[in-house]
Amino acid sequence: MADNFIARWQKSTYSMGAGNCVELARLPSGDVAVRDSKDPGGPVLRFSASEWRAFLSGVKKDSSGA
Repeated sequence: MADNFIARWQKSTYSMGAGNCVELARLPSGDVAVRDSKDPGGPVLRFSASEWRAFLSGVKKDSSGA
């Protein structure tokens, strides 16, 4: 990431310490960065705020069985 700040990465509360999860960081621009917790120096996916909202909406919709 090219941003000049320290990202505050957060693990999912569903990870239960197993280490097999993703981490996300909210960026000052409003974007969201996502990475593999097992490879913190590896690639990062970056989503705009609207893309992230659409993703979360889809996950919530799918998990509700709708």
